[in-house]
Amino acid sequence: MVAPTEVRISLFQSARWLQPLYAEVQSRLAEVIERGTFILGPEVDAFEREFARYLEISHVVGVANGTDAITIALRAVGVRPGDEVVVPSFTFYASVEAVLAAGARPVFCDVDLETRNVTVDTVRAALTPETAAIVAVDLFGSPAPDLRELGPPVIEDAAQAAGASLGGRRAGALGDVATFSFYPSKNLPCFGDGGAVATADDAVAERVRTLRFHGSRDKETFMEVGYNSRLDELQAAVLRLLLPRLGGWSEARRRVASLYEDAGLGEHVSLPMTVSGAQPAWHLYVVAHPRADALISALREARVGARGYYRRPAHRQPALAPYVSGGRSLPATEELARTNLALPMGPMLERSEVEAVVAAVGEAAKRTR
Repeated sequence: MVAPTEVRISLFQSARWLQPLYAEVQSRLAEVIERGTFILGPEVDAFEREFARYLEISHVVGVANGTDAITIALRAVGVRPGDEVVVPSFTFYASVEAVLAAGARPVFCDVDLETRNVTVDTVRAALTPETAAIVAVDLFGSPAPDLRELGPPVIEDAAQAAGASLGGRRAGALGDVATFSFYPSKNLPCFGDGGAVATADDAVAERVRTLRFHGSRDKETFMEVGYNSRLDELQAAVLRLLLPRLGGWSEARRRVASLYEDAGLGEHVSLPMTVSGAQPAWHLYVVAHPRADALISALREARVGARGYYRRPAHRQPALAPYVSGGRSLPATEELARTNLALPMGPMLERSEVEAVVAAVGEAAKRTR
């Protein structure tokens, strides 16, 4: 018998779609262990080539995690200590933390209320003569628009967007440099921490490779102070196994989003919108409701997973208070931080489960009026 407090339809479905592959993963990991090469070996080399081919871009460089990826990418495009970097406040803290780790100063910009992403206008409003780069976050797996017309180098934070595309180009090829996280809950996960930097620029790729290995290319001559940030062989082996399935998983996530719409979810909450030409990967399916927290509590009582994200956005975080200019207004960020809630999403969700979630949302919305 299911306990009353047990979640029946969970927010994340990772175990459900990865579990059938566990035996194959264990076999691949055993091969790596038997080979005895664990750092920057053939698995990393092969994954970098295969992921670059998937993204249709020249270079992918594996690093230790998605946060390091942003920091290293910023430095690789020439951001220096004291420079300004425009970054949205409605994002995970790491998007901003990485700017500070690069020695730069974050300048917060607003997002669009419907797409949840930055726009050309919201970023332009935050530009100054000291702006050295822009971080464009593909929030919740929906691609942000191409911002390169604005001038400064664009770092596409695609941590949540593996498998998405915009105008026929993959997320990861929508800026001057892109960064990925392979955290276990991501659309393309590894079984630990992992990240990557993607770029079409040969010089930037070479500097990323130098920075990820203590500022050296030969282990003897150190050209600058870098990082110990390398994707390891075990995680690369997992990623190589999962990468061929990413396309199918992404299509399935889009199918689930369509099922939510067809089942009438928009009658109860505000659905996420996308920019023209976008094919989101829907890492999270995030809707909005004026009484979001009450709705979340009611859904959990109905054994449906739900939660709010970034209730305290980056510009409200205590550690970032010194970087907030008093005159800047971020109304969409404040509104979304208060009203958003994520609903169950994953490539294995069935129509009956989606309909059950929508029914629970409808009942919860009635109870919270």
